[in-house]
Amino acid sequence: MFKYKKIVEVLNARTTLEGAGVHLHRGFGQPQIPKFDPFLLFDDFSAQEPADYLAGFPWHPHRGIETVTYVLKGKVNHKDSIGNSGQIAVGDVQWMSAGSGILHEEMPQGTSGMVGFQLWVNLPKNKKMSKPNYQDIKKKDISEVSLGSYATVRTIAGNFGDINGPVKDIAAAPMYLDIELVNGKDVIIPIPSTYNSFVYIIDGNLGLGFDEEIVYQKGNILHFDKSDGDIFLKAGSTGARFLLASGKPLNETIAWKGPIVMNTEEELNRAWQDLEDNTFIKNK
Repeated sequence: MFKYKKIVEVLNARTTLEGAGVHLHRGFGQPQIPKFDPFLLFDDFSAQEPADYLAGFPWHPHRGIETVTYVLKGKVNHKDSIGNSGQIAVGDVQWMSAGSGILHEEMPQGTSGMVGFQLWVNLPKNKKMSKPNYQDIKKKDISEVSLGSYATVRTIAGNFGDINGPVKDIAAAPMYLDIELVNGKDVIIPIPSTYNSFVYIIDGNLGLGFDEEIVYQKGNILHFDKSDGDIFLKAGSTGARFLLASGKPLNETIAWKGPIVMNTEEELNRAWQDLEDNTFIKNK
């Protein structure tokens, strides 16, 4: 008999301001820790009006986490304090491990609208002070698989069937998928036991595959339980596009202030003191 994970909570992405005045929608963040462990935060910075995103995210620090930026419309220019720079274009992903500390900026570009998402993934204690690292993944390097004529799956990290995502060597062993379903069709996504998992609905609506009722809408975060079983979802009459993230909980203490996440208050205070003392960058 098949087993399927249950939805234990539904969150609505809420409007907030970040950076220099970017209007974005936050799916979850600090108030929800540690429910989504190893995931810390999920933001949708999509907008139609340039005034809502062009102010961007000027220079700011990170330590102890990984940030994952995924762009579906528009472009994001980035540069950092250790000499990296580039552009995240349509279909590209940047998986940045801040490790011991980095200063960077991310500036959305273009005036025809933006569709983009950022996910924060926690680093375990033994990697929080590791050397910063980037994995810049181009659209062409992300495998896109069609399941008959009813679904398309882009595997960014982890694996889906025989397809392995291009993002490698992430401590939380995450799965990160971009899935499109045509109207009325369903998909089953195998998930390792005990992993925390969530779905963010980019467009359309969804219901559980074994339930005919379609009740979950664009902007909803669906948080699943950690029982044995797969995730089984069905699209509504207009189809659906959604992101699915699943990862192995770190089960470690969290001390979090702003863009820095450590394990103890002492480590957190030290990080902010390093910023004040201009000793924040430990590894180049």
